Amino acid sequence: MNPKDRMLIRKIKQYCNDISKLRERFGDDYKIYESDFAYQYACSMCIIQIGELTGQLSEEIKTAVPEVQWQLIKGMRNLFAHDYARVDHEIVWETLRYNIPELEKKCEDILKSKENSGD
Repeated sequence: MNPKDRMLIRKIKQYCNDISKLRERFGDDYKIYESDFAYQYACSMCIIQIGELTGQLSEEIKTAVPEVQWQLIKGMRNLFAHDYARVDHEIVWETLRYNIPELEKKCEDILKSKENSGD
């Protein structure tokens, strides 16, 4: 893995971790998320950043890790950045609870496998 991809994967992992911390801080409950615009905006900024970083990854790493839906991540970023009024907060909540922890774990796995392979 090239140094830029390694740095980007680390940053994506950190934003995923930030979302986990936000869920701990505000509460891991959809009703709280739905009623608190600060919670929504904080998580949204992390999602935007994850999508932005994903767009900067090389095709090599995206091809090497096809199980991550890189295009969907970038698409979600675009929705948040360009048409936030259409965001479905129930879908976002499911993303925060399930997809983000999976992405964080996958980033951790990518970093570990690439370090062990001598890349």
